[in-house]
Amino acid sequence: MRLATFNLESFGGERAGDPDVAARIDVLKPQIERLRADILCFQEVNGQRPHGGGPRRLDALDDLVAGLDCAGFHRVSSGDLSSGAADVHNLVVLSRHPIASARALHHDLLDPPTWRRRTAVPPDETAGPVMWDRPMLEAEIALPDGRSLHLFNVHLRAPLAAPIPGGKLSATSWARSDAWAEGFALAAVKRLGQAVELRLAIDAIFDANDDALIAAVGDFNADALETPLRIAIAGEDDTGNGDLAGRSLTPVERSVSGDRRYTVLHHGRPLMLDHVLISRALLGRFDGVEIHNETLTDELVAQATGRRTPESHHAPVVARFVE
Repeated sequence: MRLATFNLESFGGERAGDPDVAARIDVLKPQIERLRADILCFQEVNGQRPHGGGPRRLDALDDLVAGLDCAGFHRVSSGDLSSGAADVHNLVVLSRHPIASARALHHDLLDPPTWRRRTAVPPDETAGPVMWDRPMLEAEIALPDGRSLHLFNVHLRAPLAAPIPGGKLSATSWARSDAWAEGFALAAVKRLGQAVELRLAIDAIFDANDDALIAAVGDFNADALETPLRIAIAGEDDTGNGDLAGRSLTPVERSVSGDRRYTVLHHGRPLMLDHVLISRALLGRFDGVEIHNETLTDELVAQATGRRTPESHHAPVVARFVE
């Protein structure tokens, strides 16, 4: 079994049939074909408004996978479990094996914290809720051997300052450093909160079955030493309790040499932001990992030049398991 995650990076235009999408399909389709995945987790899939009106649909994704093996897979998206596809950042799972159940996790297990924005113009009079930007997608996959794979498709908040009313001069420039600092802290709260809700969902599965097959995959916007990933992993070195070691998750990229262990290039720095984290029971079936980063370009170069590229600045990751 091959389990893959791929951040398609804002894939899909505003309208069905957007001509800009065709160039992206030409680049991304061979990458997806190369994955040869039995289960695919996509992040940043945009929804399109059909001509003539109506709810947004994932038409661009349909065009992307057309003709590929995964086009006939079982499918669930975060939009299927809410009011419909969002304009941006939908999560999608495609599976060769049946999807027994699915749900979107968005403050289902963790109430939003509250925050009073002191640097806002005018300052908040009272504290308000800090909501996660997007849900996580949980799916139960029925494997051929009769067991279930508990799968989480994850896209955590990026470490970019959240908006503060009156705090910015433009989309990329802040008016005050203290407003930027408060926005940056708010972004961290959102990202950490998502990670905590993920860990709560994982522990709930372990409460029911301590031998569960669990995989949390996607764009965590954090490397292995940063707090969000440490929360998701819950390693023994952090909990300090060997009795909880069976509830920790293992990042499969640890089996890749350090010089090849990256999914993003940021200002010349290779970063491992996209992960496949697996439970001990699933680790027993683990047979290797591939990081398809050969064609990556630096994401800041495109930003600095204003050049639009059809590529994703995230590399896909594929974990292999024996069945």
